[in-house]
Amino acid sequence: MNNNKMALREKSIVFIGFMGAGKTTVGQLVAQKLYRTFIDIDQEIEKEYGMPTSEIFKTVGEKTFREREKELISNFSQQKLKIISVGGGAFLQKEIQEICLTNCIVFYLDVSWSSWKERLNILIDSRPVLQGRSLEEIEELFNKRQNTYSLHNSKFTTDNLEVEEVADYIIESLKLAWDIYEPNR
Repeated sequence: MNNNKMALREKSIVFIGFMGAGKTTVGQLVAQKLYRTFIDIDQEIEKEYGMPTSEIFKTVGEKTFREREKELISNFSQQKLKIISVGGGAFLQKEIQEICLTNCIVFYLDVSWSSWKERLNILIDSRPVLQGRSLEEIEELFNKRQNTYSLHNSKFTTDNLEVEEVADYIIESLKLAWDIYEPNR
């Protein structure tokens, strides 16, 4: 299903970015302020399996996780008025990129390497992709993914900003776009 005919104001909004960039935290606040339903794809999968992502990776494997991830993103992206946070690795899949960019407004939450690595100690245990990697390997992964995240409708750098500031900026930019592209609604 292609949502190009859906009004811009009704399209779902997808947050992409490296793990720990704030997609879930910012997404929840934007959803609350815009009176929309928030969906975190990783949390949806964790609920289905009854275990954290790191255990899902160990138990059923990354391939099964990624397939379910794609199904959920495809389903939710075609619905109106959702705020969707996709895992840091989800957007690496070409099909997910196409689904999101066709059906939704895609916001890239960018964070610099220096700001991100300050968060590493709170992320390492819950992110299976980080486990067993050196800081240099993680930095290489971080840099490698930047090209993938460049496919978006809007980018916002979150360094040194409070969640509230990021959410308010995103909402203001959305309202401006809605007024410019659909002024009579």
